[in-house]
Amino acid sequence: MSKEEQSITSLWNMFTKKMWLDSFKMKSKLKNYNPSEIHCIEHIGKYEDSNVTKLAEAFDMTRGAISKLSKKLIKKGLIESYQKSDNKKEVCFKLTKQGKEIYNIHEEMHREFKDRDQPFFEQVTEEQLDIIIDFAEKYNRHLDAEIKKVGVKMKVDNL
Repeated sequence: MSKEEQSITSLWNMFTKKMWLDSFKMKSKLKNYNPSEIHCIEHIGKYEDSNVTKLAEAFDMTRGAISKLSKKLIKKGLIESYQKSDNKKEVCFKLTKQGKEIYNIHEEMHREFKDRDQPFFEQVTEEQLDIIIDFAEKYNRHLDAEIKKVGVKMKVDNL
């Protein structure tokens, strides 16, 4: 296996393991909610005046899909819709008390994941992190250029 293949395989294995471990723990505490619901709750909790258009852009989903998801969250009592006084046409979302509880559980789990991994990162030097960041940024720019050549819009800012 070449160094290039080895580096991609090692990164893939690392991210796969992290995603599995994180999702395993998330599923135990947030078992009644799917990832789309959790991410939607997270976005609404972080960004004031979230609406269908903003959520669709953030998740690279259609407005129709977000509309369906938001109706589901409203039915579950996790979010509620409102209109701003200066724009009666635009419908925005905010978390309900129950939605805030789910948001807080999700945020606490992210803190737990960070705390879990902190002992490892304490062993990594600043120089090693700089090398990893430089590699990742350069490779991401390369992949962005390749995606642009394909001509398909892909939004990965929230991954």
